[in-house]
Amino acid sequence: MARLQLKNVIKSYGIYEAVRGIDLEIEDKEFVVFVGPSGCGKSTTLRMIAGLEHISGGEIVINDQVVNKLGPGKRDIAMVFQNYALYPHMTVRDNISFCLEQQRLPKPEIEQRIKQAAETLHISDLLDRRPGQLSGGQRQRVAMGRAIVRNPKVFLFDEPLSNLDAKLRVKMRTEIKRLHQLLPTTTVYVTHDQIEAMTMADRVVVMNQGLVEQAGPPQELYLNPASKFVAGFIGSPSMNFLEARLEGGTDGLFVVLEDGKRLAVPLEKAARYVSHTGKAVTFGIRPESISSRQERPGYVPVDVTIDLVEPLGASTMIYFNVGAAGLCASIEPQDGLRAGVVMPLSLNMNQMHLFDTETGRSLAN
Repeated sequence: MARLQLKNVIKSYGIYEAVRGIDLEIEDKEFVVFVGPSGCGKSTTLRMIAGLEHISGGEIVINDQVVNKLGPGKRDIAMVFQNYALYPHMTVRDNISFCLEQQRLPKPEIEQRIKQAAETLHISDLLDRRPGQLSGGQRQRVAMGRAIVRNPKVFLFDEPLSNLDAKLRVKMRTEIKRLHQLLPTTTVYVTHDQIEAMTMADRVVVMNQGLVEQAGPPQELYLNPASKFVAGFIGSPSMNFLEARLEGGTDGLFVVLEDGKRLAVPLEKAARYVSHTGKAVTFGIRPESISSRQERPGYVPVDVTIDLVEPLGASTMIYFNVGAAGLCASIEPQDGLRAGVVMPLSLNMNQMHLFDTETGRSLAN
């Protein structure tokens, strides 16, 4: 098992900095997910941890040992790639055992490790097949089995589910989480899918343009995003944003939208925002914080004209405009919803967020 530390880690390609100084500590047995859009530096960071990319600056430390100059084979790390990387001419058994044979381990020990990994991953009946005879999910299990038998200090996963269909992705992410519970090895997982990040991680690291925007437990990032970027990236559908001003008076604190609509800030939230009175702000509210129910404490009513309806079974998404901004709400299914209908909604201001218009940082911090 291992404790992993990234100390001001930098990766440059000429004058371009792909990773711009990451400081992060990953505890022993922790499951950490790096998430962010394409080009944010998450896979580059993973490859530097693995030793597949040269580090331009900073240190990577595993169990108090700086590994910057150690090759991939000497870091005791196992990596599962996006494209499986299996030998097509070898059986599943041979693919899993290949790295162990290179280490010249005793044959009984190799067989025992293969047996344990195959049972854990439910691929015991596939050991004599070749990769071309397997489904995508089965191939990914084999790739995971090859990593498991090494008993590494750290597991690395580089978008391992991106080539699978939607239903299989859900199944495989559950299996990877279950695997971590059975084999609690320090794990770093990279994905662009925030649902994968939220459902699998002990801690999520949101990256943007080579920097860490915020790191924390999934629910913490959802409830208390440190920036507009995190708020918009975490959550599906993403948070609604409206440009506004914060105004105060004898009757309380208000978010005033561009169309003049005044949204009362709940008293328990007003204290953290009152110092920003009179300033331009970005108002954020999640689709699930907009309700069709009325007259509830902390809720502000608005009448909207529906532009689009998307029934999803357990919920219904409706799209509408407030001023010039397009918004989305996730509400309970109900009859009579269609484009052009005027509908009363209410905004749960207890779950509102305000961000600095220039920096994008949360005003609650």
